[in-house]
Amino acid sequence: MMLRQLTRRTILGAASLLALAPMLAFAAPSSEEASAFVNDFGGKLVAVMNSNTTLDKKRNALLPLLRQNIDVQGIGRYCLGRFWQQATPEQQKIYLELFEDVLLNAVTARMGEYENISFRLVDNVASPAGQKVTLQISRPNHPSVMMTAVIDGEPPKVVDLYGEGASMRMTQRSDYTAYLTRHGYKVQALIDALKHQLGRQ
Repeated sequence: MMLRQLTRRTILGAASLLALAPMLAFAAPSSEEASAFVNDFGGKLVAVMNSNTTLDKKRNALLPLLRQNIDVQGIGRYCLGRFWQQATPEQQKIYLELFEDVLLNAVTARMGEYENISFRLVDNVASPAGQKVTLQISRPNHPSVMMTAVIDGEPPKVVDLYGEGASMRMTQRSDYTAYLTRHGYKVQALIDALKHQLGRQ
């Protein structure tokens, strides 16, 4: 069974959150800091998505915003779970590079579907994982979507997304664990699968 391209929930959650955009222990931001971060990050993403330009130019504008505001490496380490310590330093480096490309590709893959979008903050609560900010994301002729971004760190970053009640990083961690279990607990097998997913084999 081939490794799923992230997961349906991951892709849905990541793509939906384009309307706005722990292995490490961070000092959680305050409610006000988290709200300000999401409003700023979301506003910049909405401006790009709603701009009258080509998809290639939108993607080029989105990538640095995503890298700056999403804790991609922290999410990647979390998703590998206990296997992170089993990987060699070289495998850790290659895995994180591949994970970043896979995640960012998933986020930008469906951006053509998101135009004339808007969002509003509807809730903000503290949690052990960080500040959970829930948003209502709207676009014409489609039902509104509720998404929750978990914000943590200094400076604040997105460390997880919740869509359809599921945590993106927990779902992905479960998928990776299942894949590694089927393939002899070999991190290299996962690395090879990610390369294949990216068309690098």
